[in-house]
Amino acid sequence: MLLAVPLAPLAGAAAAGIFGTRLGGNWIGRRWAHSLTILGVLVAFILSAITLKRVALDGAYFDQTIYEWMVIGGLKMEIGFLVDGLTAMMMCVVTFVSLMVHIYTIGYMEDDPGYNRFFAYISLFTFSMLMLVMSNNLLQLFFGWEAVGLVSYLLIGFWFNKPTAIFANMKAFLVNRVGDFGFILGIGLLAAYTGTLNYNEIFDKAPQLAGIEFPWYVLGQDVMLVTVIGICLFIGAMGKSAQFPLHVWLPDSMEGPTPISALIHAATMVTAGIFMVARMSPIYELSDAALNFILVIGAITAFFMGLLGIIQNDIKRVVAYSTLSQLGYMTVALGASAYSVAVFHLMTHAFFKALLFLAAGSVIIGMHHNQDIRYMGGLRKYMPITWITFLLGTLALIGTPLFSGFYSKDAIIEVVHASNLPASGLAYAAVLAGVFVTSFYSFRVYFLVFHGPERYDQNPDAHHGHDDHHDDHGDGKPHESPWVVTAPLLLLAVPSVVIGYLTIEPMLFGEFLAASIEVHADRHPAMAAFAEAFHGPLAMALHAFSTPPLYLALAGAVSAWYLYLVRPDLPGRIAQALRPIVVVLENKYYMDWINEHIIARAARALGVGLWKGGDRGVIETGVVNASWKLVGALASVVRRLQTGFLYHYAFVMILGVLAFMMYFVWLAR
Repeated sequence: MLLAVPLAPLAGAAAAGIFGTRLGGNWIGRRWAHSLTILGVLVAFILSAITLKRVALDGAYFDQTIYEWMVIGGLKMEIGFLVDGLTAMMMCVVTFVSLMVHIYTIGYMEDDPGYNRFFAYISLFTFSMLMLVMSNNLLQLFFGWEAVGLVSYLLIGFWFNKPTAIFANMKAFLVNRVGDFGFILGIGLLAAYTGTLNYNEIFDKAPQLAGIEFPWYVLGQDVMLVTVIGICLFIGAMGKSAQFPLHVWLPDSMEGPTPISALIHAATMVTAGIFMVARMSPIYELSDAALNFILVIGAITAFFMGLLGIIQNDIKRVVAYSTLSQLGYMTVALGASAYSVAVFHLMTHAFFKALLFLAAGSVIIGMHHNQDIRYMGGLRKYMPITWITFLLGTLALIGTPLFSGFYSKDAIIEVVHASNLPASGLAYAAVLAGVFVTSFYSFRVYFLVFHGPERYDQNPDAHHGHDDHHDDHGDGKPHESPWVVTAPLLLLAVPSVVIGYLTIEPMLFGEFLAASIEVHADRHPAMAAFAEAFHGPLAMALHAFSTPPLYLALAGAVSAWYLYLVRPDLPGRIAQALRPIVVVLENKYYMDWINEHIIARAARALGVGLWKGGDRGVIETGVVNASWKLVGALASVVRRLQTGFLYHYAFVMILGVLAFMMYFVWLAR
């Protein structure tokens, strides 16, 4: 049954990709292409739900190698599955969100010539992500890790005739290669020092790793091996989960179709790094230095990426920067050793962020593919289903009590506050300030899109989107999206509201994740302190009325309402008064400029130096050319001795005989 979970989406992808595209003769039409891929993902979701039920209610656990395909020395290369609470939860999240995106895509991509190819890609992505989360060894994890990166590259650049899309997918590919370099170094170190790639075998040997010093010195101090391994692995997570400074690819990935944003860059792929760190918790618990590093990176991402969301005018980019900020929250929880809280926020965020992305796509359809929120307004009466689902997703995102995002977000703030690590103070300030920022940019979008005066006829570029759909209504006015778009919104809205209330106790304080996550409570007491203060989900919601996050979120919402509905003239004045700060934000902290003009040029200069100095100078000139020149010189000397005259050879023989005689006379003395 487990093998059928990833293979069902793979079969759908193969059918749509091989038989549904021009390359394969297009034997099946659009209806069969989306039907087969949706059926494959539906089967995977049903089987995942059955697996989750068995794990949660029956305590089922599975860890077994399916196939051993290579052995190098004592290192086994295997395909195997590990199914515990963490895996079962991820399987359900991936397959459910993917199923909603597949259904939504029928309406969103109906006029696109690459319809079948798109379904093949997203179904292949689902297979890759399932292989990643179900693996029981690091090699299979790395396969899924690279596979989702490859499919992400294909999906971001899906409109390959669009230069910005090609630039964006290449940027995502290159940035992730930087992270993956660190990731594979971490995997290599674990394999070298433990002799295995299997998770549980590595974890059994983890205490031995804690006493090994790495042969590096930083600031005159020894570095522990587990610290180096932990940081190397986390560098991989920084790339995949878009943490500062490897975050630059995620906003540009919005160049792909909106369903991609929901599937890859909100719910699944970008959370792969969070999942990996949580899975490797027995390693991270041995290194406070690695945990502090994670805390600092997460704090920077959570706050500063949220600030960028305030100045964005593209509705999808606002949600993208929100994703960056929320990934920072998850990372902060990992650094505080609250791994269960991080994956809890991963789960709740998957639902409400997928909802927000798909609702944004519905707005884009209704606005005839205008994405600029400055030219929207008053859509509430035209798009009631999109309006209410977007509002529910926004309330979940800002942490409104009783909504799913409240439980996971407030849990992160509480555990960071209780952490005893040196970097926890910085992280607590960042996530607390981030509450106001998140609420402000979220309600800025909400008010500009759904309330206020109608401005949709003021944008001269409103009808020039790449994937422009036909205006079926013929009046140029906004309109509600078809049912294949609104149905996934309604289905995602339900868990966005209730999933946090229903699952916080088993996920954070029950046995559901006990077999998946390891925490040394004596060294890292944050989760234990939070458990003592927790008295149920209802009590937590009531307690929120006496804590700063609720009032910061309320202040952000009220500020957005006043600035964009009551006094819409003020934002321009404030931006003018704070022009230097706005310029920095508009240039995204100049990270793109630094990458393109400093890091890229330095890397190119290094490559040119290695090419000319190393390859041409040392290898080609010093080794290859020098060797044949030396052989040629020796050959020219030997050639002079080979004269062809008999008396020359006789003379040399006489000299040889005399030399031997003198040698023996010398020995006789």
